[in-house]
Amino acid sequence: MNALILDNGAHMAKLGYSKNDQPKVIPNCIMKAKSERRRPFIGDQIDECRDVSGLYYILCFQRGYLVNWDIQKTVWDYMFSSECCNVNFTDNPLVVTEPLFNFHSIQEAMSEIFFEEYEFKRMFRTTAADLAAFNYLKGFKKQPKPLACLIIDMGYSFTHMVPFIKGRKQKSAIRRIDIGGKVLTNHLKEIVSYRQLNVMDESYVINQVKEDSCFVSQNFIGDMKTARKRHPENTIIREYILPDFTTIRRGYLREPTRDSADLQTLVLNNERFSIPELFFHPSDIGIQQMGVPEAVLDAIAACPPETAEHLLANIVVCGGSAQFSGMGARLQSEIRALAPEEYKVCVRIAEKATSFAWQGGKQLSQEDDFPKLCVSREEYEEEGNRIIIDKFDVPEVVELV
Repeated sequence: MNALILDNGAHMAKLGYSKNDQPKVIPNCIMKAKSERRRPFIGDQIDECRDVSGLYYILCFQRGYLVNWDIQKTVWDYMFSSECCNVNFTDNPLVVTEPLFNFHSIQEAMSEIFFEEYEFKRMFRTTAADLAAFNYLKGFKKQPKPLACLIIDMGYSFTHMVPFIKGRKQKSAIRRIDIGGKVLTNHLKEIVSYRQLNVMDESYVINQVKEDSCFVSQNFIGDMKTARKRHPENTIIREYILPDFTTIRRGYLREPTRDSADLQTLVLNNERFSIPELFFHPSDIGIQQMGVPEAVLDAIAACPPETAEHLLANIVVCGGSAQFSGMGARLQSEIRALAPEEYKVCVRIAEKATSFAWQGGKQLSQEDDFPKLCVSREEYEEEGNRIIIDKFDVPEVVELV
């Protein structure tokens, strides 16, 4: 069965057929540029923009939840069109993700759009964490599957810690901290604007700066001491060459040099590691919450005591921010320091962390029992939203494992 998998993230949507090896990763928003005021850029059409400085974003999601339906419908129309994925609504069942603890009003609106406007024949709605857990557990083909696992989903608006025991999501043990990729980009904009150059309107470019230059420190105090030194004793400082949108489409890092050659540069020093440090110390920017390692242990403490050993040994990190260099090693060392010493701790950064949940949806759609998990359009027309609530509010996705 060739299903359409849509991991509908707040920042990036991952979309593709189950027959594809990898999804298309498309910005889930509409953008307007100063250079081309009349034309809105939908999703990955932004690649056609000649100058992405000062982009104005119109987002579908606010604080992690889908609230701007007109914009989301416009983006979906583009994604499903022949220009992007050329979706056949009657032949291809849909697997779509939603945020954890989504509001019923949002769920109802989503079901109505997919069944009544797009007329999909079948739909399965789940969360990215469920699909990530399914993908992880499916990887144990020749060895026994673990009794439990814990997914750390580092998303755009939030980071969630989601324990799974015997394939079932433990809702009462889920923990969330209000740190995600959006907070990191905004904080980097503020720091750079205060220290060097006003970039408060440059979300697109500064997001690229964050992705290209930031890393997770393994010794924060030691790296701060190094950052105080002059180059070359300071091994952290780098120059970031900003794009000029004629010869340079995307900026890049380089060693500090006196030869500027009329290039506009940012000097990045302790910003490179202090930005991802927010995952470990949210209070640095006034968010009075525990960091990711403490939240992991708090989530595990809310599960049955006999599962702690299995959860600590099977921690999987996915989402865009999981790709920061050093993230896995730092989480491993900090969780190890907090966990009981008799238990093994193993933190894995998911391979292709951004599309890890999408791959889980692909695996799920190829299961023999997948059609039974879906709701058909006929069932929806007959019973309305009640059957959607009955089927999808209980986490069934990893029952097949």
